[in-house]
Amino acid sequence: MINYKKKLIFLNFIVFFQANLYSQEAGIDFKKLTPYIEKSMAEWKIPGLAIALVQGDSVVFAQGFGVRNITKKDAVDTETLFAIASNTKAFTASAVSLLVAQGRLKWDDKVVQYLPYFQLYDPYVTSEMTVRDLLCHRSGLATFSGDLLWYESNYTRKEIIQRAKYLKPAYGFRSHFGYSNIMFIAAGEILTEVTDTTWENYMKSKFFIPLGMKNTNTSIKDLQKLKNVASPHLITDSLSSVINYMGWDNAAPAAAINSNVEDMSKWLIMLANNGLYKGKKILNSRQLWEMESPQTLENFSPEWAAVLPSRHFEAYGLGLEMFDYHGFKVLHHGGGADGMISLTAFVPEKKLGMVILTNSINYLPTALMYYILDDFAGNPDVDWSAKYLQWINIMNDNKKADEQEFEKLRNKNSVPSLELDEYVGTYGGEMYGNAEVSLVNEKLVVRFIPSPIFVGDLSHFQYDTFRIKLRNSPALPAGTVNFVLNAEGKVEEMRIDIPNPDFDFTELEFKKIK
Repeated sequence: MINYKKKLIFLNFIVFFQANLYSQEAGIDFKKLTPYIEKSMAEWKIPGLAIALVQGDSVVFAQGFGVRNITKKDAVDTETLFAIASNTKAFTASAVSLLVAQGRLKWDDKVVQYLPYFQLYDPYVTSEMTVRDLLCHRSGLATFSGDLLWYESNYTRKEIIQRAKYLKPAYGFRSHFGYSNIMFIAAGEILTEVTDTTWENYMKSKFFIPLGMKNTNTSIKDLQKLKNVASPHLITDSLSSVINYMGWDNAAPAAAINSNVEDMSKWLIMLANNGLYKGKKILNSRQLWEMESPQTLENFSPEWAAVLPSRHFEAYGLGLEMFDYHGFKVLHHGGGADGMISLTAFVPEKKLGMVILTNSINYLPTALMYYILDDFAGNPDVDWSAKYLQWINIMNDNKKADEQEFEKLRNKNSVPSLELDEYVGTYGGEMYGNAEVSLVNEKLVVRFIPSPIFVGDLSHFQYDTFRIKLRNSPALPAGTVNFVLNAEGKVEEMRIDIPNPDFDFTELEFKKIK
């Protein structure tokens, strides 16, 4: 007969021994981290970066690198503000979790119970969509679908949600991961309905003030009177330039928070300590567990598995992404704004967390996350920055090759089918609204009425296709505008395509309004 008591004692000893052995090997070499960041920033041409690492209830490393603005050369420090963009989503999901803990709503309540005007393309999806569904990207919409509804537009949050009913789904409901900012805007509006206060005020009262996040705010309007603010930058092969902040107030619950690593370290300490900060209960541990549990599986390909052999799954929880790495679960999220990239990550079982903020578009924060996790797990010296840079260079080379091939197919001897003034007019559709084509100094110009920032200059490419370059959006590449003629040879539609990873211009319907 087996003595289970003795066996249990033995197993506990083995676990204790292994845990101590692991802790002796694990650790982050901060002396190596600083020069590695400096080297990597130079390789990526990143103007400025700030980073903080937390363990337990303490900040164990925090430092600023580079400059806030390449034209002014002011140094980045731990209080320099950056846009954290989609890292805002964890704040919104956390706010909802407080309401769940208070019994004011349930994760699986129907959205229409709180937002009667909420409507999607499929009536069944409209009626069945839950609060949980809003926060885990399984609406059936393609990633970033409908984002042009809010990007620098004059639509309110309610109007954006109302117009989402015209977006055609790419997948079955709850069958596929499709990253949706609009669903998080809806979650923010539910919070407003339940609490009778604004999303902005709720963030301040429940998180910023209790955690002492004294410099964190929810709008670029709040940055205008501040000095220690990083500027967004556009990095190209030949130069780096400062670009403007874009206002995302109408998408605030999805992406509008601005913060620094000093403040964000407090947020991470709370998350890594099961909702507690300095003995103060900020989040309910049961609902935080729900946020940190897989809700929607993401695609983890064999190709990535070959690169990351210790990783076996990737999933989205509620406002947080997750994967396993070196035997522990990592919660993380990225954030991308015009000219800025951020990343947060934490390992609950080790009470380890990190935040990385940069003022250009790059993949270094992700590379640093893997570098730090490797170092912590006792597997140092993988140059993840070099790996990611190599992949990006390959992607850029392929993109250039595609552009060259596209140019080769062009018939340079072709001319427009019509006189330029026959393309002039108002074009529109139910989902987005109208755009106007005018003739200015013998050149066609397109203006997007809902988003005044979008003004595009057209130049003839071939036949009835023109190249378009948006004047005020340097981060977006050139695209095409194709004017579709009817059987009578008159323009009936304008189709715009500006290929980029963030905004799908092909979703916009522009029928000529007679």
